[in-house]
Amino acid sequence: MGWLEPLGGGNDGPGVTALSVLALLAAAPAWDVAEGRHQPAWLAWLVLAAATVLYLAAIRLAFAERRGPATALLALLVVVVALACLAYGGSWFYLFPVAGVAVAVVLTGRRAVRALAAVTALAGLLVWRDGGGLSAVLAFGWGTFGAGVVIAVILHLYAVVGELERTRERLAEAAVAEERLRFSRDLHDLLGHTLSVMVVKAEVARRVADRSPEEAGRQATDIERLGRTALAEVRAAVTGYRGRGLAAELDTARATLPDAGVQVTVQVAEVRPAPEVDALLGWAVREATTNVLRHSDATECRISLAVREDGPVLVLEIEDDGPAREAGGGAGHGLDGLAERVAAAGGSLVYGPTPRGGFLVRAVV
Repeated sequence: MGWLEPLGGGNDGPGVTALSVLALLAAAPAWDVAEGRHQPAWLAWLVLAAATVLYLAAIRLAFAERRGPATALLALLVVVVALACLAYGGSWFYLFPVAGVAVAVVLTGRRAVRALAAVTALAGLLVWRDGGGLSAVLAFGWGTFGAGVVIAVILHLYAVVGELERTRERLAEAAVAEERLRFSRDLHDLLGHTLSVMVVKAEVARRVADRSPEEAGRQATDIERLGRTALAEVRAAVTGYRGRGLAAELDTARATLPDAGVQVTVQVAEVRPAPEVDALLGWAVREATTNVLRHSDATECRISLAVREDGPVLVLEIEDDGPAREAGGGAGHGLDGLAERVAAAGGSLVYGPTPRGGFLVRAVV
């Protein structure tokens, strides 16, 4: 946008009505005509009316984005104003600031700069030709140029403000969309894990129902507990809850994986991570455990947390011996979302098949 580019109209800045008021500068020559200083009076009134109509029509067409006709009317306005000043002089030079305003409204960019400079020079030349001194030349010259620049700057500022408002609205919409995506991803992780555990326990209860009613009852009790827990977690997610922490998720993994026929080994270094890191590691264990339950026929799963020697860096690994599946494919969308959260915390997460035929999830934070 050029520094003299006006708005296209609407409610984003001064409109046609506000700029039409500047046509009142024609009151000075109108007063002279009414006083009988110009004869024939009908011709002077006609010229004044033509200049006023041309100004109003030009700015109206400009605000309607009809630049071609508006430019033609602007050129005609400058010609009429110049001829009127040649013929009558005196107070008719007040029409030049009106022409300067029209230039700022109709034209844009370098065209506006050149046209405003030309109109200003023409005003000064005609004032000098009419016998005006240096003060009069400077007064009407600066009046013409200043009127155009002031209007152009005002319109440009309104354009910038309007663009900032639109940008802020787009950013707000993007933030809302991002928050909806985050919430849906977290809800998927919460319910996906819990429902997977409930399905495993339901299968166990079905298998042992005939030979061990007590075991089936215990599994049914666990299913009920998990259902209540899932409801509580969903409620907590609505208020921004992020996770239960590493220790709680490790306990869940120890209790759940054996029920699915997966022998679990946990090796965790003695470390007390920051609360946000603890929650993130808990999410990693939860999502990796869900991945084992959903997408593999593993019989063994190893969970380890170690402190790397090159700094305060934690390395969490969850590895199973299930049949290899494609990273990001059979692993589902949960690991993709987890990778985004780990990256946002300044860490990294990689996952995929291992050379031994299993699947590995490694989080470094």
